Amino acid sequence: MKSHSQEINYPSMSAYLFLVEVDSKIQKALRYALLALAGSVLITICTQISLPLFPVPMTLQTFAVFLIGLTYGWRLGGITVSLYLLEGAIGLPVFSGGKGGMIVFMGPTAGYLVGFLLAATACGWFAERGFDRSYFRLFLSLIVGNILIYTPGLFWLGTLIGWDKPVLEYGLYPFIGGDLLKIAMAVLLLPTVWKIVNRLKQ
Repeated sequence: MKSHSQEINYPSMSAYLFLVEVDSKIQKALRYALLALAGSVLITICTQISLPLFPVPMTLQTFAVFLIGLTYGWRLGGITVSLYLLEGAIGLPVFSGGKGGMIVFMGPTAGYLVGFLLAATACGWFAERGFDRSYFRLFLSLIVGNILIYTPGLFWLGTLIGWDKPVLEYGLYPFIGGDLLKIAMAVLLLPTVWKIVNRLKQ
């Protein structure tokens, strides 16, 4: 009788490295997905926090958007805010006052919601180019972020209620003081948040 020796085929080194690379990419994708979900939850929580300031109460919604953009970068920051907007669009109560649904995107604040996406992406773009390493340049990047929020916000508000109305008095002037405070908070807290996010990304 002839004995047949069984040949064991071990994966080649290139195949092994490919599997390791695929596994690493999957783990990275999962981490980024969790970061995006956590970021959308943070924006939701900050949206519901209202501070009694004059002349109007201040929420921390834009503060969260700024931090997400600056710490996540423009890609992940944009994805995170898009996820937040998608959650609201499908009816989850993530917007101010616990509102949700497509009706919000037809209301007076719809333009500001679009501006959140623009602001997070822009702040992330600036941060990736070193603007977060200088207080002055960081302040400028956040001012640009605010402009990107108010531009579509005021445009949509004026289109909706009519440009014969005092659009700036309704949609800009009452919020300037609160926005400056949120910019200051973002500048002060950014180094701490940076450290936390960098650990989670690794």
